[in-house]
Amino acid sequence: MENTRGGDGTAVQDAAGAAPTRASVPDTLRVLATALAPVVARGVIIRRPRVVALAERVDADRRLVRTLARLRERYGSAPLRLAVPGRSVVLPLAPGDVDDALARSPEPFATSTPEKRGALAHFQPHNVLISRGAARADRRRFTEAVLEPERPLHHLAEPVVAVVREEAAELLAVAERTGALDWDAFGAAWMRIVRRVVLGDSARDDTAFTDLLAQLRGAGNWSVLHPGAPRRRAEFLEQLRTRLARAEPGSLAEAVAQAPATAQTHPVEQVPQWLFAFDPAGLATFRALALLATHPRERAAVREDLAGRDLAVPQDVPDLRAAVLESVRLWPTTPAILRETTTATTLGGRALPARTLVLVLSSFFHRDAAHLPDADRFAPRLWDDATALPARGLVPFSAGPAICPGRNVVLFVGSTLLATLLEHHDVRLTSHPRLGPERPLPGTLNPYGLRFAVSAS
Repeated sequence: MENTRGGDGTAVQDAAGAAPTRASVPDTLRVLATALAPVVARGVIIRRPRVVALAERVDADRRLVRTLARLRERYGSAPLRLAVPGRSVVLPLAPGDVDDALARSPEPFATSTPEKRGALAHFQPHNVLISRGAARADRRRFTEAVLEPERPLHHLAEPVVAVVREEAAELLAVAERTGALDWDAFGAAWMRIVRRVVLGDSARDDTAFTDLLAQLRGAGNWSVLHPGAPRRRAEFLEQLRTRLARAEPGSLAEAVAQAPATAQTHPVEQVPQWLFAFDPAGLATFRALALLATHPRERAAVREDLAGRDLAVPQDVPDLRAAVLESVRLWPTTPAILRETTTATTLGGRALPARTLVLVLSSFFHRDAAHLPDADRFAPRLWDDATALPARGLVPFSAGPAICPGRNVVLFVGSTLLATLLEHHDVRLTSHPRLGPERPLPGTLNPYGLRFAVSAS
């Protein structure tokens, strides 16, 4: 069958499509060893800090990028089928194919896969991410009604800003007193913000509640290999139900109470995903702080922009929004995006049978020097247009109809916190590895090891 290639490397064939090229067993093992295993080992649902530190030492994501680049050189850029016994698994190698698969979600590329259901069912068995058909549509409508994904500023932006600035002031007071800012302090402040934004002020210090969710997420790291903890899950969901029933003013819980729901919505089980998603967003925000602390030109531009703003007023700060997006591009918080075909279809001109797992390794596309000249640099200008993705294959919050509905809330909270930290303070990175514009950024960066010196300016 005749086959040509588009300008982005996507295979162009007739509607029927040819079968995907099959990777050899040794090449499949290389993908599993250097790409997939490190992602799984670090924790897909909740990070394992010790493994993340080890991944930084060996620069695991740099190895992932090299492995997939070699596969593309060897097999071409059309989707590649891995030699996985008993499972049809396809690896996209062209950015256009990534965009196509995500644009055609949830049908025929479903967000719900057996692997994802096995992981997320530990704490949210009726969540939209692992739903299909009418139930998924209903739960997505509810989620969008609460999170307002099309609005850069949520209607609750004013109380959110008040919460962020209050917690940032306390964090800065500690950092000024000690002269240092590390993940323990930042992460604790971040989770106080998250609990207040999602559930209300009464949840501010309820670390036991989010610790319970962390335990369930830890079980989710093992997906179907973990037997589950139904009693613990029931306890968590009941506590969450009680907190949501309070519908505290100014919190997302208030919006939950006001959003239309049906018998199949299961509103309580949509909320854990928001708490879950805010966790890696904190890691991305802390890494963004490291980028700004080590790139003088971009930091100066931010400081100049902030000087003319009243940050107590809710507003979009494009430079800081771009910094968080760059942090997620450089070190994706969702390094593996999964889709499963619901029917026979094609991708990149290749025929895929139903129940094919499409495995998008975003770390490869985000650091692909063949398509991104500044792949290993801090390049916030990539995100100058906040309403559109700047290049094919860049998927910091996924893409298409199933794009993360909380992306704007997360970006707003992260950029507002960065604005408050940098408004009247100098922040200097004191930990390794050394970052800066004079050298390529590492493929893997352990946020738990970052440490800053902080002083009032």
